[in-house]
Amino acid sequence: MSHRLTRRRFFRDSALAGFSIYVVRGGFGAERSPNEKLNIACIGAGGKGEGEVADSAGENLVAMCDVDDNRAGKIYKKYPDVKKYKDFRKMLDEMGKQIDAVTVSTPDHIHAPAAILAMSMGKHAFVQKPMTRTIWETRQLAEAARKYKVATQMGNQGTSNAGLRRAVEVIQGGVIGKVARLHVWTNRPIWPQGFDRPAGEDPVPEGLDWNLWLGPAPKRPYLNEHKSDPNKGTKVYLPFTWRGWYDFGTGAFGDMACHTLNMPYWGLKLCHPTAIQGKVSKLMPETYPSGSIVEYYIPEREGLPPVQFTWYDGNMKPNAAQLKLPEGEKVSGSGALVVGDKGMLYSDGDYGEKWHLLPKELDEAAKKVDQTIPRSPGHFREWVLACKGGKPAMSNFPDYSGLLNEIVVLGTIAQRVPDKRLEWNGKDLKFTNSPEATQLVKPEIPKGWWI
Repeated sequence: MSHRLTRRRFFRDSALAGFSIYVVRGGFGAERSPNEKLNIACIGAGGKGEGEVADSAGENLVAMCDVDDNRAGKIYKKYPDVKKYKDFRKMLDEMGKQIDAVTVSTPDHIHAPAAILAMSMGKHAFVQKPMTRTIWETRQLAEAARKYKVATQMGNQGTSNAGLRRAVEVIQGGVIGKVARLHVWTNRPIWPQGFDRPAGEDPVPEGLDWNLWLGPAPKRPYLNEHKSDPNKGTKVYLPFTWRGWYDFGTGAFGDMACHTLNMPYWGLKLCHPTAIQGKVSKLMPETYPSGSIVEYYIPEREGLPPVQFTWYDGNMKPNAAQLKLPEGEKVSGSGALVVGDKGMLYSDGDYGEKWHLLPKELDEAAKKVDQTIPRSPGHFREWVLACKGGKPAMSNFPDYSGLLNEIVVLGTIAQRVPDKRLEWNGKDLKFTNSPEATQLVKPEIPKGWWI
C-alpha cells in the first residue's frame, strides 16, 4: 500500500473513531473556542450559494462575491451591510487579513482556482460538489489542504446524514456479504446536453460580468437561449445549463455522483480503478452526452475483493432486469445498488440516506451491527468546528473527498473517449494506453487564474 493511501486511511479511521486532532496555533484548525466566530467570505452568493451564505451568517459573514448582480440580488438585499465583490481575487487581495475561511459555490470551472488561492493564503475552504472539474485540480487541492494546514469540506451533504453512515456500518458489518458488483445511476441531465454550440451572440445582461464568469475557460460569446430545435427556447449557459459543457461543468457525473456514489464509496473503501470504459448515446465536441454508461474496474483493496462498478445516466439509465432486482422492486430516479454474495443494499435516492436490504430477512442481521461511526452535528457545522481546531470534517479533501472526486471526474474522461478500455495509473494520474485521454487529466489554465 502506498504512503498516500496509508495516510488517507489513517486519518479516515481516526475521524471515524471520534479522535480529535488539534495542532498549534497557526496550523490546521488553530485552536480556538467553539463560541468564537469565524470570519467567512462566500465566493458565489446567488443560486446554490444562497445556502452557504445563510450557513455562514451563523458565524461572521464578512464578504460576498458573485459575477452576476441579478442572480445574487435577493441574497445581497438580505445582507445589505456585507461588502460585495465581483472578482474573488480582488476580494481576497483587499480583505485577506479579515477572512478566516471561504465557501465556494460557483460553476465547476471556478472551484479550483478560487479554492487554491484562498487556501494558499491560509483560509479554510468549503467547496461545493464536485470539488473540481478535472482530476489534476482535485489532486492539487488535496495537496494544498495538507500543505497549508487548512480545514476543508466538500459539499456532498449526505456524508453527514445518519442514514448514510448506518448504511456504511451495515455494509462493512458484512450483512450483505462480500461485494463484487455495484450499480449507481441518476436521472440527470435535466438540462440540454449532447448538442453542438449554437451560432450567434446575444447582449450580455446588465449586472453580469461575462468575462469574469468565463474566468480561466476559453473565451466565447454570450448566448441566452437556443433559437432552433430540438432545444429551442432553453438556456444555453445560464443559470445552470453550463453543467453540460466540457469547459465549465462535469455533466451528470459531477452533478450527482458525489452524492449517489458517496455511500458505496465509503462503505466499500473504493480506490482508483485500474481501468474504465465508457459508452455514450452520441459523442459531441463540446458537450457531454445525453446518456452514458461507464464501467469501472476496482482492484482488491484492504482485503476486499475486486468490484465492477457501473455508472448510468440520462437516457441510458438501467431497468430492473439489468439490475437483476427482485420482482416488485422498481428502479428509482437516482440510486445505488450494492450487490453482495448474501444479498443487496438498495439506496433509492440521491444521497444514500434512504435504503433497504434485499431480501428483507437481512434486516435482523443488520440490527445486530454495532454503531461504530460517530454521528454528525451537520455538514457545515462539522467544517466550522474543524476550522476552530476540532477533528477534520469527514469530507475533507486530503483524506476523503479528494479520492472520491478523482474517481467521479475520471468518469467524465471515459465519456469523452468512449468505446475503449482505458488503462489507468491513479498514482501518476495518467492513462497508460491513451495519450488522448491523458490530455484531459489537466486543464489549460491561463496566467492570472492559478497561484
